[in-house]
Amino acid sequence: MDRNFKIPFALAILSIALVGCSSNKTKEVKVKPNPLPKVAQASSLVQVFSTNVSATNSEDALRIRLDSDNGVVFALDPKGEVAAYKGKQRLWEAKVTKQGLSSGVEAADGLVIVGNQKGQLFALDQSTGEKKWSAQLSGAIISSALIQSGRVIVVANDGTVYALDVESGQQAWTYKLPNASFSLRGQATPVRLDDRTVLIGTSTGYLFAIDSIAGVPRLQRRVAVSEGRSDIQRLIDVDAEPVVSGQYVVTTSFQGQVTVLDLASQSVLWSENSSSLNRPEVVDGKVIVSQTDGKIVAYDLITGNELWKNEQLLNRNLSNVVALGSSLVVGDLDGYLHQVDLNTGATLGRTKTSGEVRTLRVVDNQLFVSTRKGALSIWQNR
Repeated sequence: MDRNFKIPFALAILSIALVGCSSNKTKEVKVKPNPLPKVAQASSLVQVFSTNVSATNSEDALRIRLDSDNGVVFALDPKGEVAAYKGKQRLWEAKVTKQGLSSGVEAADGLVIVGNQKGQLFALDQSTGEKKWSAQLSGAIISSALIQSGRVIVVANDGTVYALDVESGQQAWTYKLPNASFSLRGQATPVRLDDRTVLIGTSTGYLFAIDSIAGVPRLQRRVAVSEGRSDIQRLIDVDAEPVVSGQYVVTTSFQGQVTVLDLASQSVLWSENSSSLNRPEVVDGKVIVSQTDGKIVAYDLITGNELWKNEQLLNRNLSNVVALGSSLVVGDLDGYLHQVDLNTGATLGRTKTSGEVRTLRVVDNQLFVSTRKGALSIWQNR
């Protein structure tokens, strides 16, 4: 039985914000989001696709996302459906399960992979939406799978990594990651390092490199260190995907650090205090991180020196930052998409979608946006 205690991110933030404790009362500090900053120009973003699915619970950590393969876009509805679109035309829609869906979509090798809170993983045919196979895992699936080298790699929320045969769904191997007894409810998506190695972050502040064929660890390194006293203050979950840039791997952690590993020496190149649950962006020799307090900070990839800091969006529950064209994009709690100058951090322009922005991705020079309200959209520069 899995006895690890998982708490929603919102509850952790609330607990940290409780001050003025006495024997009979506790005072909650309410932090207001910064007002929207003035912008220098109109947004260059144009929406080219949108669809709406069911909203996710405001207390949940789910990061529902779109994916695409061979020019077809695949969207998941938390109520249990998956749909495929070519341009604005819907090609098919399939009811996958009555138990709902909770992972992002992974589309590759002719399959669409989705999972749910009951630990059920489903593989659908990309062309028809027909269910090819399903598998029962040991815990909730709240992050996307990775298809690589004939395997479907997925992490259950109890910390068990599964590798399933892409054709049959038969289990090839499992690997149990170390799990903290007290952690945030979230899980990083596996990330490809090379043709037969995947990277996975853990709730204990470690990064694992696992052989996707054999299921054995090739590397494990601590990338986050706790400095707190209470259980909540000691949370250092690595819930965001690591980013590979040449010989370097960049990670972020909650109440921990942004860390760069040098794969050539298998050692930490540098590490700076930074709390984030969001995937970092690495572009033009810079590491850009949106922190839990709303700061956006850029570091030099090699030295770790701070290059700039944007504090105009404090307490706006920022999404991850992505590079699109010559600028950066980040989303916030009110559904705004802010464009930020890559070299200076200045806020340039903004546009709006519907609902708190949870996940941004750039696929084929297009911006894929997912919100808590269930608004899924694709944008591109004019």
